[in-house]
Amino acid sequence: MTLLPEADRVGAVELTTVERIRNAALRMVAVQGVSGTSLRAVAAAAGVSLGLVQHHFATKAGLIKAVDDYVFAAVINQITQPVPDTASDSVAEISDRVTAMISQNPDVTNYVGRALIDGRPVGYMIFDALLNSGTARWNQRGERGETRPDIDLTWAAVNSLVLALGTFILRGHIERNLPEPLTSPAQLQRWHSSVTMLLREGLFRHPD
Repeated sequence: MTLLPEADRVGAVELTTVERIRNAALRMVAVQGVSGTSLRAVAAAAGVSLGLVQHHFATKAGLIKAVDDYVFAAVINQITQPVPDTASDSVAEISDRVTAMISQNPDVTNYVGRALIDGRPVGYMIFDALLNSGTARWNQRGERGETRPDIDLTWAAVNSLVLALGTFILRGHIERNLPEPLTSPAQLQRWHSSVTMLLREGLFRHPD
C-alpha cells in the first residue's frame, strides 16, 4: 500500500475558481452542516466575492448539489470498481481503496460522515451504493468457496461497510486515542492491517 504524503499533494495542481469554492463549501459543510454554512462564509473561505459564488452556483442549494455530486462520484469511483482478477487478496484490495480515500481525500470522508449523521440524501445514496457493491462482492466470494459456509453474507457486507463508514463518522474520537492523526501513513497502515485481519480471520475459511 503506497500512501502519498499530504505535503506532496498540496499545491501540486492549481485549482480553478469553481474548485476552490466547491472545496471550501465541502470543508465547511463537513464541520458545520448545511444549515451552518452560508454562501458568504464559503466565499470568504475560498477567497472570492459572494457575487462570484452566486455567478457559478446561483444559490446555496446549487452549491450544495455540486458538492454532493462531487463527493458521491469521488467515493463511488474509488471504492466500488470491480476488484481485478489479478488481485491476490480482495479484502486487502478494498482496504487499500478505503485507506487511500482517507489519506488523499480526508475532506471527502469527513463530508460523508457528516452527511450520514445528518441523514442527508447523499448519505443514503452513498451507503446504498457501497452496500450493493459490497453485497455483490461478498456473494462472489461465497460462490467461489472462499468464505466460511456458516456466515450470513448480507451481514458480512454490512459489517464491512460499518467498519469503513464508522471510521469516517468517528474519526475525531478515534484520533483522540491514537498517537498521531488517522491520516498519517503509520496509523492508516494500522487501520488497514487490523480491518483486513478482522475480516479475513473472522469470515474466511482457514487454508488447509
